[in-house]
Amino acid sequence: MIPFQFITAFLLIAMGIYALLYKRNLIKLILALNIIDSGIHLLLISFGYRIEAGQIPTAPIYTGYETVKSAMVAPIPQALTLTSIVIGVCVLALSMALTINAYRHYGSLDVNKLRRLRG
Repeated sequence: MIPFQFITAFLLIAMGIYALLYKRNLIKLILALNIIDSGIHLLLISFGYRIEAGQIPTAPIYTGYETVKSAMVAPIPQALTLTSIVIGVCVLALSMALTINAYRHYGSLDVNKLRRLRG
């Protein structure tokens, strides 16, 4: 049986890809990229959990880990996700700034009307 968080992550990624392919507004495209990013974060965090024999995972604190008998949460996916969130916020800020600049210059957020940017 597939855990609920994996299904939710794949649904978020699929919704973001759908919006990315079929929407023409720049702000909606940026939101679609953000939804895909959130789905990938959920997927990475879900991969980090190790559930063995129905036990509840514990925090990745490695002091005294020799005596811990339960499964531990992997810290690497959490660190990668935190880094990805910071990068995602920077990309979001830059893309919104470019969108605002394109709207000020061309007066539209429609991708088809902005095609004259090609050289």
